[in-house]
Amino acid sequence: MENLDNSAQNKASGLEKAIQTNFQKEMSYGDYLHLDKILSSQQRLSNHHDEMLFIIIHQTSELWMKLILHELHAAIQSILRNDLEPSFKMLSRVSRIQQQLIQSWNVLTTLTPADYMQFRHKLGHSSGFQSFQNRQIEFALGQKNAHTLAVYKHQDDLFESLTKSLHEPSIYDAALSALATHGLPVDEKVLNRDWSQSYEPNLSVEEAWLTVYRNTEKYWDLYELAEKLVDIGNQQQLWRFNHMSTVERIIGNKQGTGGSSGVNYLKRVLDHHFFPELLSLRTKL
Repeated sequence: MENLDNSAQNKASGLEKAIQTNFQKEMSYGDYLHLDKILSSQQRLSNHHDEMLFIIIHQTSELWMKLILHELHAAIQSILRNDLEPSFKMLSRVSRIQQQLIQSWNVLTTLTPADYMQFRHKLGHSSGFQSFQNRQIEFALGQKNAHTLAVYKHQDDLFESLTKSLHEPSIYDAALSALATHGLPVDEKVLNRDWSQSYEPNLSVEEAWLTVYRNTEKYWDLYELAEKLVDIGNQQQLWRFNHMSTVERIIGNKQGTGGSSGVNYLKRVLDHHFFPELLSLRTKL
């Protein structure tokens, strides 16, 4: 009877016959995505119209970051198994997600300084600097800094998770392991380094990548991996730049809500480059 009722209702409404409309015993789109939880999570602390924009931009960014981490972690494991090809799709996806995140800053620039000042005080000391997923992405890309964990000490589970991430190999560590697996000479001190430390450039790594770029047919998989990493590193820098310029546009040189120097801090972050030998080799090719 339910199917007959569904068909009769569709016919009367002009819907296609097979379209399901009875979800009393079926899982709906909203059920699958838990939209009741997601769409009820935008709780403004002020009555200002633009605070909704501010919340949604940051919440959706965190969702995209979750997917970046999902892809990066899988890619790292694939590379460490010397199974490079599956990682290419994952890393391409990361690059496309980064483009989405970069574009999100353009939406946020519609928030004017005068409007932001109407609710900024409601944020207290909360700040994007405290985004643990952004921190995990930096760790996965090789920028490690144990001092940044201090802001998570109030949450034991989170602090433990980030500490674990700090001591795990980055995507670049996995790539350097792949170089060695393919018979290219890489210093043991690089391959067996302390993964909790931020990566420092090494001449043997640059020479190994130069060999790859000078013999692309022989080392095509490594060459493809290198270019995927360059894409991600470049997109991450663009995201950082757009972040900095958006903050500058909205609050000028004010101190950040989390206590940082704001724009000046974000400008200093831009000085760090991911996967340094993949950039320096271009001068020597």
